Amino acid sequence: MQLIGMLDSPYVRRVAVSLQALGLPFEHRPLSVFRHVDEFRRINPVVKAPTLVCDDGTMLTDSTLILDYAEALAAPRSLMPRTLPGRRQALHRLGLALAACEKAVQLVYERAIRPEEKRHQPWVDRVTMQLHGGLAALEAAHAGQPVDWQQPTQDAITSAVVWHFLIATLGGVDPAPYPTLAALSAQAEQQPSFQRAPHGDGVVAAP
Repeated sequence: MQLIGMLDSPYVRRVAVSLQALGLPFEHRPLSVFRHVDEFRRINPVVKAPTLVCDDGTMLTDSTLILDYAEALAAPRSLMPRTLPGRRQALHRLGLALAACEKAVQLVYERAIRPEEKRHQPWVDRVTMQLHGGLAALEAAHAGQPVDWQQPTQDAITSAVVWHFLIATLGGVDPAPYPTLAALSAQAEQQPSFQRAPHGDGVVAAP
């Protein structure tokens, strides 16, 4: 399998870490949706990261759908709890993490791509409100729930990736209201699967 996309994308990075946690071998091709448009388009006409090229050549798009396929491929190994209550809570946290991620990415694009004179401050304020609402709910959902990094769950992986992304890319985010998320991210960044797929322009290192 080939994972296409840059590790500065939280969506690409969550897939890269998760594939390792599931024990699935893959090749990483760090193509940018901005700098390598033509090359990326030859693989995926939508030019969307992450893209997974399966062993039979099938192209999969969207990190959640890619991870659904990865779970089926790795079965019975899984990053989701087996019990219904555990799965429900994991999905609750995962939904909040992905919502916060979406809002963080919107703010990054707003700052990096849209000309300053064309920014609409009420929209920025709304997205910022949604981001911090999601982070506050995610902080509460993770509080008092320690993570076993020998057997991480998808919600923990994604929450850690999202927190690291927004701290690395959104200046001015005060971590003080979110000590649980900050601690979760710090623990995650010490794990081999995270260290082999560091946020940035690099390539996932072989185990």
